Amino acid sequence: MRVWFITGASRGFGALIAAEALAAGDAVVATARDPKSVAERFGDHPRLLPVALDVADEAQAHAAVDAALKRFGRIDVLVNNAGYGLLAAIEEASATEVERLFRTNVFGLLNVTRAVLPHMRRQRSGRIINMSSVGGYASYYGWGVYGATKFAVEGLTEAMALELAPLGIHATAVEPGFFRTDFLDARSLATAQPIADYADTVGAMRDHAARINHNQPGDPAKLAKAMIALVEAENPPVRLPLGSDTLERVQAKNRSVEAIIAQWGDLARSTDSVAA
Repeated sequence: MRVWFITGASRGFGALIAAEALAAGDAVVATARDPKSVAERFGDHPRLLPVALDVADEAQAHAAVDAALKRFGRIDVLVNNAGYGLLAAIEEASATEVERLFRTNVFGLLNVTRAVLPHMRRQRSGRIINMSSVGGYASYYGWGVYGATKFAVEGLTEAMALELAPLGIHATAVEPGFFRTDFLDARSLATAQPIADYADTVGAMRDHAARINHNQPGDPAKLAKAMIALVEAENPPVRLPLGSDTLERVQAKNRSVEAIIAQWGDLARSTDSVAA
């Protein structure tokens, strides 16, 4: 029986992943700002422990991990899922909005990870799944600040994968595209005061987000099942793109980078030191 520790587990991906883990016979520590919402969703389950956690509170992260260890004795899988979005032009986003987003999406992830890792190191085993986004691989107008938090998650995950591999711990950044969750609802997606000059770019993106809300191509239930396959993989990838839209965006960026290298490679190489 694996023990999962899932942040943001009261709804969306977090709740669906928790349900799949329970169905697989595993135990789940399901954290949320309001653990009552977890209990209401799943009922009384012998392998489920709802725990209060605001990931931005480092002391609360350690308390939640302690509660998990007291109940189940170990943590095998950490899913850093808690987070939210911001749809705004870079200029539109205030310092307060940017700092709040990073506090949850990046610093919150770090708080929980630092609380869990000492125990995984002692076990010499564990899986860390950091929920990133297609926006963590390729940015786009309107998603720059949100994407910056996910770019940070990707960089942290890459480094963790290298640092933790000798200790028997794997780290993966999962990159969902647009999935049919409530991510585009007001409760999960913050916005900023619009600036008219961005109407054709960010404004159009806002309109697009409103149109596709709850009509996105990705099936969140299938993503949750994919997490079981990821955890059971002997050699999990450092990055896992999920959704055909993510695959297309990743491939397009890779082609763009290759084109830049082909055009500017000679200039890049010319900056090396020349031996005397």
